[in-house]
Amino acid sequence: MKKIFTLLMLLLILPSVLAINLKVEKQSSNEVMIIGLKDPTVFDLKITNLGATDNFGFYNLLGFEMFPVGTTQINQGQTTNIELKISPIGELSSRGAYTFNYFIKAQDSSETMQELSFKIIDLKDAFEIGAGEIDLESNSVKIYLHNKVSFDFKEINIKFTSAFFDFEETLDLGPNKREDFTIQLNKEDFKKLTAGFYTLKAEINVENEKTELEEPIKFTESNLLTTTTKDYGLVVSTKIITKTNEGNVVENSQTTLEKNIISRLFTSFSPEPDAVERQGSIIYYTWSREIKPAESLEIIVKTNWLFPFLAIFFILSIVIISKRYSGTDLLLRKKVSFVRAKGGEFALKITIFTKAKKYVERVSVVDRLPALTRIYERFGGEQPTRIDEKNKRIEWVFEKLDAGEARTLSYVIYSKIGVVGKFALPSATAIYEKEGKIKETQSNKAYFVAEQKREEIEDKRRY
Repeated sequence: MKKIFTLLMLLLILPSVLAINLKVEKQSSNEVMIIGLKDPTVFDLKITNLGATDNFGFYNLLGFEMFPVGTTQINQGQTTNIELKISPIGELSSRGAYTFNYFIKAQDSSETMQELSFKIIDLKDAFEIGAGEIDLESNSVKIYLHNKVSFDFKEINIKFTSAFFDFEETLDLGPNKREDFTIQLNKEDFKKLTAGFYTLKAEINVENEKTELEEPIKFTESNLLTTTTKDYGLVVSTKIITKTNEGNVVENSQTTLEKNIISRLFTSFSPEPDAVERQGSIIYYTWSREIKPAESLEIIVKTNWLFPFLAIFFILSIVIISKRYSGTDLLLRKKVSFVRAKGGEFALKITIFTKAKKYVERVSVVDRLPALTRIYERFGGEQPTRIDEKNKRIEWVFEKLDAGEARTLSYVIYSKIGVVGKFALPSATAIYEKEGKIKETQSNKAYFVAEQKREEIEDKRRY
């Protein structure tokens, strides 16, 4: 009877002695599983066996591979550090925080369930990039790559690209580590860029996975507009004004130059001024432009003092020619005047005064139109006999003109292109017959001096 009682007590005590009794403590923290990488997620466990010496194995029912494989012996009262690794079998669709249940099983099939938490993320969520500010005086800039998670990356290949530089590096980056790089800059690469924010791109390759990140780079503002002036020449006086934008902000530039009413007749501009204003005997010419970074505005002003002498010579020539032709049978005089057109086109009225000093026959008066002009279809005075638009020619024909008889021939020409400065029209020609002989005479050349105001506002642009 006593033996039976002892046996029963042993049967009751034995399960409690053999039952698994482990203390499991997680030493690591913030573990992550990165989608697409073969590297497993690692947990550092500290396991203390509070029961009998036994061999323990690890398994789960959630479709993860687990390491170590097989069993690990832990003696009674012994504390062992276990590096538990898990990898998914197949693809994971979930993202974010994840709770993982696994089992520790003893040789007698007794087991205990444990719980681990980690985060499932994409590769791009593991990194952060950034860069310092850049200005026109910068010779270098610092950029960085930061591993934001508790994951040990091996052989990361990263390519940085931006409007300022390109850079590539291969490196290892431990958990929560940051790597800084100093990039040397070539100012020629960004001297034409305007101030503002630009994009720093990073292409990151780890194993067979690739991701891209973007962060802004600030290009700070710098205003610097320089002006240089150069004067040379006596007979042909030349002034060159150059304005250069050496900053990185679009600059509004206004340049004003004055001329008197005499010198302006002999002055040419390149480019043409945007506005022309007269105040008394002074003419003000103004250029208003926007100058982009690394661009220049060059204004060339030439005053040719040979023109006054040529004008005097021209007047003397006219006098001589007038005396020479005073004895001609047929006189031609040409006149030009400005016409205000409704459509805003540049228009001139051409008038040719024809007077016969003696009786003449078979008179043909021919005039030529300047290039880039067209003739208006209505005429004052005598109607032309022929108009040749292709060859820019207009002709009047008279059978005879008696002595003292005069005719007034007029027409209007116009052009959509405005004219600034001196506009010259060719001489008109008359061919006639006198006493059986064919003769020819020409009119004077007509000139028109035009001034034109214009304002141009160009659209602003920022890279």
